[in-house]
Amino acid sequence: MSRLRHRSRRKNKQRKIIIISICSILLFMSAGYAAMSTNLEIDAKGNVIKKANAGSDLVDQAGTVTSGDGLYADSYEENVYTYRGANPNNYVTFNGEQWRIISVNTADNTIKIMRNGVLSDRAFDTSSNGRYNSSQYCNYSSGCNIYGSSSTLYDTNLSPITTLGREYNGTKYQLPSKESEMSTYLNGTYYNGLNETARSMVKEDAVYKVGVLYYDNNNMITDMNQLNAAKWKGKIGLIDPSEYLRASTNSSCTNITAYWTTSSCYNNSSSHNWMYLNDYWWTLSPSSNSSSRNVWYVVSSGYLSHNRAYSSHGVRPVVTLSPDVKISGSGTVNDPYTFRLN
Repeated sequence: MSRLRHRSRRKNKQRKIIIISICSILLFMSAGYAAMSTNLEIDAKGNVIKKANAGSDLVDQAGTVTSGDGLYADSYEENVYTYRGANPNNYVTFNGEQWRIISVNTADNTIKIMRNGVLSDRAFDTSSNGRYNSSQYCNYSSGCNIYGSSSTLYDTNLSPITTLGREYNGTKYQLPSKESEMSTYLNGTYYNGLNETARSMVKEDAVYKVGVLYYDNNNMITDMNQLNAAKWKGKIGLIDPSEYLRASTNSSCTNITAYWTTSSCYNNSSSHNWMYLNDYWWTLSPSSNSSSRNVWYVVSSGYLSHNRAYSSHGVRPVVTLSPDVKISGSGTVNDPYTFRLN
């Protein structure tokens, strides 16, 4: 009798081991499937394809370089990769037009692109916009040189701000309560004019640097700190001056002063900076000039200067793409990158 009970206990123990083993295997398989399903999906033809992580995918596909034209690990922003040189393979078809990739962020997997052509000249902002608030950013005759407003501007840590200092004296001034005419146009009329596919790819709360940039900085870190002092969140912006500087492979052109005063930085700009166009076009950034409400822009000869907000210059829209886009193409002018969401 005791022998039967012993056999019974042994069989029960074996059953438990088998059940536990089966459960463990099933749990492992479920976890593996769940992990796999976050990175794989089935397309319409039944093929297994990698689920998009746009920024990381693009860096993996393009590869990085340390000299010549190509995609560089950025020296000033962690997890950012920047296209530099005369003609890197950063061409994109977007909205049925030719655009180019500025940079890739692998922290949030976004891709930042700029139209490879200039829209018609328009003012950055004018006095008729009604933004005047007795601040050093606005003037009855000149308009305002701040891209956003007190409801769309944030500090370095993305906390809302209603005042902003000017770098040359540290005094903080009240921000305008309305968006600039440029922001209103780009995020209204222009955005609504994009085709439906293009609009669906735009990250609607992208972050752009709009801090006040002093004209005689001779250090890129100083430039970056000033630009980072204010950030704007929205759909469509422009480049900031540091992005123009960082697109160059000329080692002499690594700060705002260089592109302001050094002829080698802007003479023959096309030989080392793909952003160069023989035209005038706005950036996002206000100059720290105390009275003229100036905004930085790129001059047709290739150097950076600043002009009053009511002046008219060309516009090169910039958008940040959703990290969900999937990438095709190789980025050459004849085989540009294209994007889709599904």
